[in-house]
Amino acid sequence: MDVTVHLAQDPEADALLGRSPLAALVGMLLDQQIPMEWAFKGPRTIADRLGADDLDAHEIAARDPESFAALLSDKPAVHRYPGSMAKRIQQLCQYLVDHYDGDAEGVWRGVDDGRELLRRLEALPGFGKQKAQIFLALLGKQLGVTPPGWREAAGFYGEPRSHRSVADITGPESLAKVRAFKQEMKAAAKTAKATKTTKTTTATTAKTAKTAKKP
Repeated sequence: MDVTVHLAQDPEADALLGRSPLAALVGMLLDQQIPMEWAFKGPRTIADRLGADDLDAHEIAARDPESFAALLSDKPAVHRYPGSMAKRIQQLCQYLVDHYDGDAEGVWRGVDDGRELLRRLEALPGFGKQKAQIFLALLGKQLGVTPPGWREAAGFYGEPRSHRSVADITGPESLAKVRAFKQEMKAAAKTAKATKTTKTTTATTAKTAKTAKKP
């Protein structure tokens, strides 16, 4: 894997993401509850603190959990929740060691179709269906991994120029579009939750009033 990406909006961090399958997986794992570019800078920061040019699944899986958590916690912290994310990264690396001999690219190398690739991604620790679909879209759109049916398996994240996820970030302009989409989704979810709460409260009030009228 040797491609040019702009996920972290940082040349050195993006260079690592473009050549290291494990770095790309770790960046995707970190992409929750923090800004996207912060998450994808994480692999470069971890590699630097390990004194390495790349991440190694065997080495990370074998490290003492407390020392690895401390490494992620050093300021600036790799994540808002460095302790829990350190544990997840080690779980991911141990899974790769156990199932792919530590070779992250083995997750998608030689996969025959998109559904099988999605299944493999969903099996990774810390990867639910949504995260797996987003990473599948990233593989297809930017990392050159395009097995038959990959767009369908990725769902609407696989749609061309959809600007729904990190898979569509190619620079500052597209980053702004993706961030705007995420904000719209959060606002819609907040509105839906408020509407549901209002309906529940109204129904409860009506039921209470009806009960109170009974002799």
